[in-house]
Amino acid sequence: MNRILMTLTVLVAGLSMMAPDINAQDSSRSSRRQKALEDWHKDMAEFRARSQENREIRELTDSIAGVQAAAAVSNKDFVLEADQVTFRNGSTVFVNSNTTFVSVKGNRAVVQISPSNFSSGPNGVGGVTVQGMISGYRQRVDKKGRTTLSFNVMGIGINAQVEVYLTPGTNRASATVYPNFNSNTVWIEGNIVPYDNSDVFEGSSL
Repeated sequence: MNRILMTLTVLVAGLSMMAPDINAQDSSRSSRRQKALEDWHKDMAEFRARSQENREIRELTDSIAGVQAAAAVSNKDFVLEADQVTFRNGSTVFVNSNTTFVSVKGNRAVVQISPSNFSSGPNGVGGVTVQGMISGYRQRVDKKGRTTLSFNVMGIGINAQVEVYLTPGTNRASATVYPNFNSNTVWIEGNIVPYDNSDVFEGSSL
Protein backbone atom coordinates (compact mmCIF):
# COMPACT_ATOMS: atom_id res chain seq x y z
CA MET A 1 0.00 0.00 0.00
CA ASN A 2 2.79 2.37 0.90
CA ARG A 3 4.49 1.55 -2.40
CA ILE A 4 1.32 2.44 -4.35
CA LEU A 5 0.96 5.74 -2.49
CA MET A 6 4.58 6.54 -3.21
CA THR A 7 4.10 5.85 -6.94
CA LEU A 8 1.03 8.10 -7.11
CA THR A 9 2.91 10.83 -5.31
CA VAL A 10 5.74 10.64 -7.87
CA LEU A 11 3.26 10.79 -10.80
CA VAL A 12 1.46 13.81 -9.36
CA ALA A 13 4.76 15.55 -8.76
CA GLY A 14 5.83 14.81 -12.33
CA LEU A 15 2.61 16.18 -13.78
CA SER A 16 2.96 19.27 -11.63
CA MET A 17 6.44 19.83 -13.02
CA MET A 18 5.24 19.32 -16.63
CA ALA A 19 2.34 21.79 -16.36
CA PRO A 20 4.52 24.90 -16.37
CA ASP A 21 6.39 23.59 -19.42
CA ILE A 22 3.15 23.02 -21.31
CA ASN A 23 1.89 26.48 -20.33
CA ALA A 24 5.18 28.00 -21.44
CA GLN A 25 4.97 26.26 -24.83
CA ASP A 26 1.40 27.47 -25.34
CA SER A 27 2.45 30.99 -24.43
CA SER A 28 5.38 30.83 -26.86
CA ARG A 29 3.15 29.65 -29.72
CA SER A 30 0.63 32.38 -28.96
CA SER A 31 3.40 34.99 -28.99
CA ARG A 32 4.68 33.75 -32.34
CA ARG A 33 1.19 33.82 -33.83
CA GLN A 34 0.61 37.33 -32.51
CA LYS A 35 3.93 38.53 -33.95
CA ALA A 36 3.19 36.93 -37.31
CA LEU A 37 -0.22 38.63 -37.36
CA GLU A 38 1.32 42.00 -36.47
CA ASP A 39 3.98 41.58 -39.17
CA TRP A 40 1.28 40.73 -41.72
CA HIS A 41 -0.72 43.86 -40.84
CA LYS A 42 2.44 45.94 -41.10
CA ASP A 43 3.33 44.48 -44.51
CA MET A 44 -0.21 45.08 -45.80
CA ALA A 45 -0.13 48.68 -44.60
CA GLU A 46 3.19 49.25 -46.37
CA PHE A 47 1.85 47.59 -49.52
CA ARG A 48 -1.25 49.80 -49.55
CA ALA A 49 0.91 52.88 -49.02
CA ARG A 50 3.19 51.94 -51.92
CA SER A 51 0.21 51.14 -54.14
CA GLN A 52 -1.35 54.52 -53.37
CA GLU A 53 1.94 56.27 -54.09
CA ASN A 54 2.38 54.39 -57.38
CA ARG A 55 -1.20 55.15 -58.36
CA GLU A 56 -0.67 58.85 -57.71
CA ILE A 57 2.53 58.79 -59.77
CA ARG A 58 0.74 57.07 -62.67
CA GLU A 59 -2.12 59.58 -62.50
CA LEU A 60 0.33 62.49 -62.53
CA THR A 61 2.26 60.98 -65.44
CA ASP A 62 -0.95 60.39 -67.39
CA SER A 63 -2.06 63.95 -66.69
CA ILE A 64 1.21 65.45 -67.97
CA ALA A 65 1.13 63.23 -71.06
CA GLY A 66 -2.50 64.23 -71.63
CA VAL A 67 -1.67 67.94 -71.52
CA GLN A 68 1.20 67.42 -73.97
CA ALA A 69 -1.01 65.38 -76.31
CA ALA A 70 -3.81 67.96 -76.28
CA ALA A 71 -1.35 70.76 -77.04
CA ALA A 72 0.27 68.75 -79.85
CA VAL A 73 -3.13 68.05 -81.44
CA SER A 74 -4.13 71.71 -81.22
CA ASN A 75 -0.83 72.72 -82.83
CA LYS A 76 -1.20 70.12 -85.62
CA ASP A 77 2.15 68.69 -84.57
CA PHE A 78 1.66 65.15 -83.30
CA VAL A 79 2.02 61.43 -83.95
CA LEU A 80 -0.44 58.75 -82.91
CA GLU A 81 1.86 55.77 -82.36
CA ALA A 82 -0.31 52.68 -82.60
CA ASP A 83 0.17 49.50 -80.59
CA GLN A 84 -2.79 47.59 -82.01
CA VAL A 85 -4.87 47.49 -85.18
CA THR A 86 -8.41 46.16 -85.63
CA PHE A 87 -9.59 45.23 -89.10
CA ARG A 88 -13.04 45.29 -90.61
CA ASN A 89 -13.50 41.56 -90.00
CA GLY A 90 -13.01 42.14 -86.27
CA SER A 91 -9.53 40.64 -85.96
CA THR A 92 -7.05 42.58 -83.82
CA VAL A 93 -3.27 42.42 -84.04
CA PHE A 94 -0.59 44.04 -81.93
CA VAL A 95 1.79 46.14 -83.98
CA ASN A 96 5.08 47.98 -83.74
CA SER A 97 4.43 51.62 -82.82
CA ASN A 98 7.45 52.66 -84.89
CA THR A 99 5.87 51.48 -88.13
CA THR A 100 2.10 51.88 -87.58
CA PHE A 101 1.04 55.45 -86.95
CA VAL A 102 -0.81 58.59 -87.99
CA SER A 103 1.28 61.73 -88.03
CA VAL A 104 0.35 65.37 -88.57
CA LYS A 105 2.92 68.09 -89.15
CA GLY A 106 1.36 71.37 -90.19
CA ASN A 107 -0.53 70.71 -93.41
CA ARG A 108 1.16 67.36 -94.09
CA ALA A 109 -0.09 64.03 -92.80
CA VAL A 110 1.08 60.43 -93.00
CA VAL A 111 -1.08 57.37 -92.43
CA GLN A 112 0.92 54.16 -92.21
CA ILE A 113 -0.59 50.77 -91.41
CA SER A 114 2.02 48.01 -91.14
CA PRO A 115 0.54 44.99 -89.37
CA SER A 116 3.06 42.46 -90.70
CA ASN A 117 6.58 41.89 -89.44
CA PHE A 118 7.19 39.13 -91.96
CA SER A 119 6.47 40.73 -95.35
CA SER A 120 7.71 44.00 -96.77
CA GLY A 121 4.40 45.12 -98.29
CA PRO A 122 4.02 48.05 -100.71
CA ASN A 123 5.72 50.45 -98.28
CA GLY A 124 8.69 48.21 -97.54
CA VAL A 125 7.84 47.86 -93.83
CA GLY A 126 4.97 45.39 -93.88
CA GLY A 127 2.00 47.46 -94.97
CA VAL A 128 0.76 50.60 -96.70
CA THR A 129 1.79 54.24 -96.36
CA VAL A 130 -0.30 57.19 -97.51
CA GLN A 131 1.19 60.65 -97.24
CA GLY A 132 -0.08 63.94 -98.55
CA MET A 133 -1.65 67.30 -97.79
CA ILE A 134 -4.39 67.78 -95.21
CA SER A 135 -7.83 69.11 -96.03
CA GLY A 136 -10.98 69.53 -93.97
CA TYR A 137 -9.14 69.64 -90.65
CA ARG A 138 -11.67 69.87 -87.80
CA GLN A 139 -11.16 69.64 -84.05
CA ARG A 140 -14.03 69.42 -81.57
CA VAL A 141 -14.11 69.19 -77.77
CA ASP A 142 -17.35 68.15 -76.09
CA LYS A 143 -18.61 69.10 -72.62
CA LYS A 144 -16.83 66.12 -71.06
CA GLY A 145 -13.49 67.17 -72.47
CA ARG A 146 -13.33 64.48 -75.16
CA THR A 147 -11.47 65.65 -78.24
CA THR A 148 -12.43 64.48 -81.72
CA LEU A 149 -10.28 65.29 -84.71
CA SER A 150 -11.06 64.63 -88.36
CA PHE A 151 -9.24 65.37 -91.61
CA ASN A 152 -8.53 64.07 -95.10
CA VAL A 153 -5.12 63.09 -96.44
CA MET A 154 -4.81 63.94 -100.13
CA GLY A 155 -2.09 61.76 -101.67
CA ILE A 156 -1.12 61.23 -105.31
CA GLY A 157 -4.27 59.56 -106.61
CA ILE A 158 -5.02 58.14 -103.15
CA ASN A 159 -6.96 59.72 -100.31
CA ALA A 160 -7.84 58.63 -96.80
CA GLN A 161 -10.20 60.05 -94.21
CA VAL A 162 -9.07 59.95 -90.59
CA GLU A 163 -10.96 60.44 -87.35
CA VAL A 164 -8.99 60.61 -84.08
CA TYR A 165 -10.50 60.31 -80.59
CA LEU A 166 -8.39 61.48 -77.65
CA THR A 167 -9.15 60.14 -74.16
CA PRO A 168 -9.45 63.04 -71.64
CA GLY A 169 -6.64 63.32 -69.10
CA THR A 170 -4.26 60.97 -70.90
CA ASN A 171 -2.40 60.69 -74.18
CA ARG A 172 -4.28 57.52 -75.08
CA ALA A 173 -6.16 57.75 -78.37
CA SER A 174 -7.82 55.76 -81.11
CA ALA A 175 -8.33 56.50 -84.78
CA THR A 176 -10.50 55.27 -87.60
CA VAL A 177 -8.97 55.26 -91.08
CA TYR A 178 -11.25 55.16 -94.12
CA PRO A 179 -9.14 54.61 -97.25
CA ASN A 180 -10.71 55.64 -100.54
CA PHE A 181 -8.80 53.02 -102.55
CA ASN A 182 -10.66 50.13 -100.90
CA SER A 183 -13.29 49.48 -98.26
CA ASN A 184 -10.84 48.08 -95.72
CA THR A 185 -11.57 50.47 -92.86
CA VAL A 186 -9.17 49.98 -89.94
CA TRP A 187 -9.15 51.10 -86.33
CA ILE A 188 -5.92 51.78 -84.49
CA GLU A 189 -5.16 52.45 -80.82
CA GLY A 190 -2.08 53.93 -79.23
CA ASN A 191 -0.50 56.98 -77.65
CA ILE A 192 -0.27 60.52 -78.97
CA VAL A 193 3.13 62.19 -78.58
CA PRO A 194 4.50 65.50 -79.84
CA TYR A 195 5.92 65.12 -83.35
CA ASP A 196 9.51 65.83 -82.31
CA ASN A 197 9.30 63.21 -79.53
CA SER A 198 8.40 60.40 -81.92
CA ASP A 199 10.85 58.03 -83.62
CA VAL A 200 8.54 56.39 -86.15
CA PHE A 201 9.91 55.05 -89.42
CA GLU A 202 8.11 56.17 -92.57
CA GLY A 203 8.03 53.71 -95.43
CA SER A 204 7.53 54.33 -99.15
CA SER A 205 4.19 55.97 -99.84
CA LEU A 206 1.75 54.94 -102.54
